[in-house]
Amino acid sequence: MVLIQNYSLAIAFCVLTMICWGSWANAQKIASKTWRFELYYWDVVLGMLFVGILSAFTVGSLGSDGRNFLTDLQTADTSSITNAIIGGALWNLGTILLVAAINIAGIAIAFPIGGGIAWILGTIVNYIIIEMSGGTASQKPVLLWIGVAIIITAIYLSSVIYKRMSQSKNEKPVKGIVIAILAGIVIAFFYGFMVKSIDPAFVSGGTGKLTPYSTIFFYCIGVFVSTFIINPVMMAKPVTGAPLSMKDYFKGTSKDHFAGILAGIVFCIGVVVSFMAVGAANPAIAYV
Repeated sequence: MVLIQNYSLAIAFCVLTMICWGSWANAQKIASKTWRFELYYWDVVLGMLFVGILSAFTVGSLGSDGRNFLTDLQTADTSSITNAIIGGALWNLGTILLVAAINIAGIAIAFPIGGGIAWILGTIVNYIIIEMSGGTASQKPVLLWIGVAIIITAIYLSSVIYKRMSQSKNEKPVKGIVIAILAGIVIAFFYGFMVKSIDPAFVSGGTGKLTPYSTIFFYCIGVFVSTFIINPVMMAKPVTGAPLSMKDYFKGTSKDHFAGILAGIVFCIGVVVSFMAVGAANPAIAYV
């Protein structure tokens, strides 16, 4: 498999991860204005599953580092697989809530709040895990926490703007903010489960026997399977608008479906490059 060993290059890959994770939600703007996020999300998951499988048989099977994907499957233990799947399910639940918050409050408000909390709390959790295991969470901790402080500032400003916008429209900001906060808390813990599934030869603090790309594969499986549990509930009990059925999904245009698949591809590329860098940059840096 292919892994990044150079620290500087790993940091560059982490920047690419943030670009992917920060932009995938914008793809919904490509779809028609009537295309609801619950329908859009089915295609997001398909795009993620495609990249998860593709990465396993390309960068996860090529190169000279460690085991290839198929060999890794033969030695995978239940605990490692379960952790990766749980990570996918947690991310899925949190992200569906985040997209719901975006649908209520708008991407400029809900995304910084939910995504910001996820990044901050996730960074703290992973930092603590690494330090408690005897590892070094960051070679430059001051820069790491400066970045966290910037995210906190962005969350605060977004909350203030949302409150003022809602007051001008005689709306209560509580619903959108609460859903975004809840989404951020749930998402924050997904990465830790994925790290636990990875062989410690590749990630400091890991306890499992999977290579990074096998972890991504099972993470995508967790996302895919849990969508069939979570999203039908969101469709039947939507936060806004009328209930939906799968018949509505099949009424979408090719443009509508393309938007969701593109979003899933972009996000999962971010996951892949994050785990390519996680051995050199460690989970706390790779996550933030």
